Amino acid sequence: MAHILVVDDSPTETHIISSSLEKQGHRISVAVDGRDGVEKATQLIPDLILMDVVMPELNGFQATRQLTNQPETANIPVIMVTTKDQKTDKMWAERQGAKGYITKPFVEAELIDEVNRLLLS
Repeated sequence: MAHILVVDDSPTETHIISSSLEKQGHRISVAVDGRDGVEKATQLIPDLILMDVVMPELNGFQATRQLTNQPETANIPVIMVTTKDQKTDKMWAERQGAKGYITKPFVEAELIDEVNRLLLS
């Protein structure tokens, strides 16, 4: 299956997301903030990135913009997984290069569907 990078500063959220995806057979790597996420994405070149927004060091919008602008990571799809649920947040995520947007708390099936949509496209 796919290699997915989960970027989230909450160990609980990281565990929930990782467990859901591992049950589907995916290989998971974890980054603890946006800066760590950009570094690991550049090193690992995962198939997909799940990105929180509210994080220290570099927020998810900034990290997504950096990944989208780097030639080596520009083609990796990013799904924002965040508590920010305003229409403007979703629009801003798209402008930074995100290909998907899921709000927390999410239903596991919603996460799996969105991951599969992007991995199969």
